[in-house]
Amino acid sequence: MSAAGEKKKTACVTGGNGYIASALIKMLLEKGYAVKTTVRNPDDMAKNSHLKNLQALGPLTVLRADLDEEGSFDEAVAGCDYAFLVAAPVNLASEDPEKELIEAAVRGTLNVMRSCVKAGTVKRVILTSSAASIIMRPELQGDGHVLDEESWSNVEYLRANKTAFWGYPVSKVLSEKAACRFAEEHGISLVTVCPVVTVGAAPAPTARTSVPTCLSLLSGDEAEFALLRGMAKVSGTVPLVHVDDVCRAELFVAEEEAAAGRYLCCSLNTTIAELARFLSANYPQYTVKTKLLSGDLLEKPRARLSSAKLVGEGFEYRYKTLDGMYDDMIDYGKALGILPNL
Repeated sequence: MSAAGEKKKTACVTGGNGYIASALIKMLLEKGYAVKTTVRNPDDMAKNSHLKNLQALGPLTVLRADLDEEGSFDEAVAGCDYAFLVAAPVNLASEDPEKELIEAAVRGTLNVMRSCVKAGTVKRVILTSSAASIIMRPELQGDGHVLDEESWSNVEYLRANKTAFWGYPVSKVLSEKAACRFAEEHGISLVTVCPVVTVGAAPAPTARTSVPTCLSLLSGDEAEFALLRGMAKVSGTVPLVHVDDVCRAELFVAEEEAAAGRYLCCSLNTTIAELARFLSANYPQYTVKTKLLSGDLLEKPRARLSSAKLVGEGFEYRYKTLDGMYDDMIDYGKALGILPNL
């Protein structure tokens, strides 16, 4: 009970050992929430040690749950005011994307939402999706496109052509649509946040995808750079957002009563060429791996991802420039072993 005798607001965050989820848990605790989070194996300290540290900030309960197990989220969601659905399969190298990525993502999302219905206390469900559900539209040619929440990645095209990592955007589109249908059928208030490429430091001791990808020009990791180049080629931009702004946006749409539908979360559209120049000027101790930069690179974005809806409803980004975004990211990269300690 707080000093005023009010019960603390309680939030469930699924997938507590993930990058965005770990930062969200920290922010919720700092804002005075009681937090329940789920991991697949609470005894795996290599993945969960940061949760022990976060318990110093406030009431944080760590529970076992698995997206594949019906009912395994019941205990985590019980008594919660808000449920933040952050956990999702991210196996980009899957041999069977339909089964391991797409079906698993939809099933996992609906499992947690069924637990929210059973709980009867959840005022709002906040689904963390991805701009991958918005930007994969190869049919858009030429310059000047502005994409927002009205845009959906082209599932038919992706399934037919099986472009690199096609299963991930398809899993995001179908999870969002399944969640939306389920929410309407069961009278649940659902909002969806679609972050773009997310950067910055978080409590999690590992970070897949966005962090190593955005440090690839400094680390020289060719596989990670290929992801960055592929995304820039398809979308016509490298859209970035700081993890703190993603968490603030999630909390904003959770608490803002009028919030509804999807929210694209992007504070900066840049290019690989611009990124390379910035890193070269600001972090000369890490030589930018210019050998990665061969071929056609955009000088300015061909398309832009717009966060006008979120900003129009009163949200303000704190990180709008590359220097702000990369400040804590270099140290985080060192701590994760992505960059050498120079």
